[in-house]
Amino acid sequence: MSETGAPPRILIIVSASLATVLVVAITVLGFVLSSGTGSDDGSDGSDDSAPGPLPLVAVPAPEADSEECAGLVEAAPRELDSSGERLASRELAEPAPPATLAWGEDDPVVLRCGLERPPELTPSSPLRQIDEVQWLYVEGEGTATWYVVDRAVYIALTVPETAGTGPLQQISETVAKELPAVPLDFE
Repeated sequence: MSETGAPPRILIIVSASLATVLVVAITVLGFVLSSGTGSDDGSDGSDDSAPGPLPLVAVPAPEADSEECAGLVEAAPRELDSSGERLASRELAEPAPPATLAWGEDDPVVLRCGLERPPELTPSSPLRQIDEVQWLYVEGEGTATWYVVDRAVYIALTVPETAGTGPLQQISETVAKELPAVPLDFE
């Protein structure tokens, strides 16, 4: 002790230095351990960036088991172009709705075949024609659903608002090749 009753200056310097070294060592150890596993969530370090199967709610699709839907699902592209990105096909969680496909991770594009006639389809509905396929546009919250209304089965393509026109154009090409046009049915 010094004459003032304070600990010797050297003891204060050594204590402060040891505390600093301890903090640095713990910080470095934390970084090493978290980067060594590839994940800081305590997992085994496997690639967790790939999404798991996409859960989808089943909707009424009385024609989902039809030959038309089977042919369309088989002919559908395995990847879609969307705003400059390639969206890979996505596995669906079980029980997967029949005649349903999805592409992309965060905001997937979803195709459903064999649906009931959309209630929005009326004789005065504005339709859009893309590659000789007539589509009914139904706006949603952050998404849009486009219904093919001139084929033997009703088909819906739900796209996020950020998707651009690529998915709609590619699916139109596939529908035009695989399914012949039929007269519109408003009943």
